[in-house]
Amino acid sequence: MNQPVYLDNAASTPVRPDVLERMLPFLSPAAVGNPSSAHRFGRAARDALASARQEIASSLGAEPNHVIFTAGGTEADNLAILGAVLAVRERGGPFRIAASALEHPAVLEAGKAIQMMGGEFVQLSVDEQGRVDREQLQKELDAGLALVSVMWVNNEIGTVEDIPQLATICGDRGTLFHTDAVQAVGKVPCSMGDLPIDFLSLSGHKIGAPQGVGALVVRERRSLKCTTHGGGQQFGLRSGTENVPGIVGLGHAVATSVRSRQDDYRHFTGLRDRLEQGIREVVPTAVVVAEHAERAPHITNIIFPGIDSEAMVMHLDLAGIACSAGSACHTGTVEPSRVLTAIGVPPDLATRSIRFSFYKQNANGDVDRLLTVLPEITEKLRGLTAALGR
Repeated sequence: MNQPVYLDNAASTPVRPDVLERMLPFLSPAAVGNPSSAHRFGRAARDALASARQEIASSLGAEPNHVIFTAGGTEADNLAILGAVLAVRERGGPFRIAASALEHPAVLEAGKAIQMMGGEFVQLSVDEQGRVDREQLQKELDAGLALVSVMWVNNEIGTVEDIPQLATICGDRGTLFHTDAVQAVGKVPCSMGDLPIDFLSLSGHKIGAPQGVGALVVRERRSLKCTTHGGGQQFGLRSGTENVPGIVGLGHAVATSVRSRQDDYRHFTGLRDRLEQGIREVVPTAVVVAEHAERAPHITNIIFPGIDSEAMVMHLDLAGIACSAGSACHTGTVEPSRVLTAIGVPPDLATRSIRFSFYKQNANGDVDRLLTVLPEITEKLRGLTAALGR
């Protein structure tokens, strides 16, 4: 029997062997120390956190003591948005934020939380390729904003937003800028450097580290208020005992992913282009979403007219191939993708899309295997969908 093919790496990547090797010493019985403890075991854990901070900061153009470890991208997004707005409000600034309509649910739900606190949350429109409407952004900035949040790489369609330009526009107006870079780190050039990016979120399980660990990189710690209260760890901005093994893995994964980015870019681009060209040949009616936009190399979203996407995912799974119907962030949802409808895809087609995504372990043979089974599956499902009148 053929080995399963995993093409859902935008949802979660496998833990890389080199990352696991770095983590193992901190999972052993001897690695018992709490980073907040004063004895040698605690100091060893604390030193490991400091090393991971240095790796991440050096890779992303930041200062080590501006890296706040979290339980993942969702917590990092929430800390950035809620913590920044609380800090702005405390200084008497506008209680109002804006984010693109394509943001991760972590950002959109944090925006709703701002509304429940009495603030205002504005969603910025996007064009058919998924890029933020600059004119609307300027108008909202004129009306006063505490923060703008725009995803660097969209997790469903792969569009790369011009974050340097957007951050500069906001910085020139004195408005804080946050980017969810979960799908960007290690995939596209991604650094705070000299850019006026105030907050950058990242997550370990998109770059070969384990699930359940991430970070928020902050330009100025004073621009953020704590949203998780307790023992005052991490400069008083995120209380709770740190996940030392996960953080060690995260630091190594960020550093090595950034170093290998150019090689990985070529690898992922080759796989994506091979897949898209092959699908056009075996399923001529298929449509590549946002194909004219600048896209990250590891994600492609393809619409198969006349075929239910959930049924496609199940049949491909039975054939040993894992992919997803849009994002993995809304478990069990059967609604049309809000990302696709936001860029103008009709709702009936927005339920026909499949996201394929690549990582280091994928090879040409994985793509060829998919292309081998795809014609029969699409023909079968097209007939089934027609028979059911869907």
